[in-house]
Amino acid sequence: MATVVERPPGSGRWPSLVPYVVLAVGTLPIAVLYAWLLYSSFFLRVEGFTPIGPFTLENWRFLWDPLSVPELRNRPPIIPLTINTFIFATVTSLVGVLISSMAGYAFSRLRFKGRRMMLGGVLLLHSFPSVTLLIALFVVLRTLGLYDKLAGVILVQTAFALPFGIWIMKGFFDNVPWDLEMSALVDGAGRLRTWWRIMLPLVKPGLLALTVLLFVEGWNQFLLPFVFMPSGSQQTLSTLVRGILGEGRFVDYGLLTAVGLYYIAPVLALFVFAQDQLMRIYAGGVKG
Repeated sequence: MATVVERPPGSGRWPSLVPYVVLAVGTLPIAVLYAWLLYSSFFLRVEGFTPIGPFTLENWRFLWDPLSVPELRNRPPIIPLTINTFIFATVTSLVGVLISSMAGYAFSRLRFKGRRMMLGGVLLLHSFPSVTLLIALFVVLRTLGLYDKLAGVILVQTAFALPFGIWIMKGFFDNVPWDLEMSALVDGAGRLRTWWRIMLPLVKPGLLALTVLLFVEGWNQFLLPFVFMPSGSQQTLSTLVRGILGEGRFVDYGLLTAVGLYYIAPVLALFVFAQDQLMRIYAGGVKG
């Protein structure tokens, strides 16, 4: 007869708390850092880690009176820069997800000549840093008449995002049962309709997660707007932060902190609201 060993009440609760304790210890310094940055942005001076002086909104005056900020007088207003950044990140993420989902479906479901070589090529393209292709991209954009234009930088950023997006979407499509697709094809649906009406709803977590990742990547992009939009009229917020930093001497760190927090606030909010979708990117597929 088997012996039943009774555990003390609550003994199985502690092991389940270990991951939460580890995560709390790991994220606490980051949370404290952001809280300190926000707090110090309302003071004109900081000595060490201690803000000095009265509480003021002087560092945030770039929002309502940018001409009073010497570092911003010769630069585009921050609101148009914010709009440019939002357009740049949104368009690159949407176009990247659209093309990635179509290419990922083709690589996952279709068997065509050169498929394995093309998959290897996609993976190889992902390994190239963008800085190694700047000269070639400059020539291409000048030839197409897209140099110093937001549309040209959007085109380049989307091209760089495609290898990662294609591999992510291929993984999600690989986990969709073939029976669901075969049923649609037998009923007379074409490949395009099957992809749109059957497959995309089944990989919705992957689409949402990839959209968020590509949006954040576009929002944080600095090198491409800095190099390919030198006139400044269509630049993004990342170039503004770099302009305030300058050569690293005589920097108004209070202003830099306030602008930096303004710059990262949308990304932090997006991660907070989309964290569930981002976690699902590692568990693609369909239930049932």
